[in-house]
Amino acid sequence: MIENYRKRKLVNTLMKGLVFFFTILSLVPLLFILFYLIKQGIGAINWEFLTHLPKPVGESGGGVFNAIVGTIILIVLSTLMAVPLGIGAGIYLAEVKAGKLAYLLRLGTDILQGTPSIVLGVIAYLWVVKPMKSFSALAGSVALAIMMLPMIVCSTEETLKLIPYSLKEAALALGVPYYRTILKVILPAGFSGILTGILLGIARIAGETAPLLFTAFGSPYLNLNPLKPISALPLVVFNYASSPYPDWWRQAWGASFVLTVMVLVFNLAAKIGTRKWEIKF
Repeated sequence: MIENYRKRKLVNTLMKGLVFFFTILSLVPLLFILFYLIKQGIGAINWEFLTHLPKPVGESGGGVFNAIVGTIILIVLSTLMAVPLGIGAGIYLAEVKAGKLAYLLRLGTDILQGTPSIVLGVIAYLWVVKPMKSFSALAGSVALAIMMLPMIVCSTEETLKLIPYSLKEAALALGVPYYRTILKVILPAGFSGILTGILLGIARIAGETAPLLFTAFGSPYLNLNPLKPISALPLVVFNYASSPYPDWWRQAWGASFVLTVMVLVFNLAAKIGTRKWEIKF
């Protein structure tokens, strides 16, 4: 009996050690990437870099203020497009377990989740850019919104499935209409999970470059018109990193650092928001 206990304890210790070892091993590449990114990018960050427009080709200096503003505009527009559709589809899938429309929605969500981002960029080009005959922030937002949809739909559906059915029964028993039960009881109860899905979707699209090459296209100017071409940090990184100018390489590292910090802020906001509004059952 004692011998079996010692064997189980030894096996348990070995397995814990293996899990810890492989966890650290998987973190090492990430830490190296972050270290190299900070090392290369922090030197390019200064007030001019964050608040000025790019300089013409051949001149040193300048900044990425237009790309920072463009990234924010693209994220806001794509979020406004994707969130209502994604939450609505997630509610429907959580409420309707079977049926032809539910099957088609799940199938479409699965297909979108596995579709390469460059394909979504081509689709947005055909849907928006060609009819408008112009690249625009609107076209880029459409492509990014399509990318966000599967994550929001899945997170909303899975979150609402975890809410006890007795909560809905109690609201309906009190005479609350069905639509008010969903809007006032079920959605607030699952707010933390839905918010997490939205923030993860934003973090996914923030660094996408391929769809923007076909849609937003990029611009060296500060543009606030969503119907015109617009710059973004991923486009700056792509264009500057492939250029022959060392000063642009430095700025590409700086833009990469700024983009990483923005994604980190979104993730921290998601963590803080979910803890603040989480509802315990």
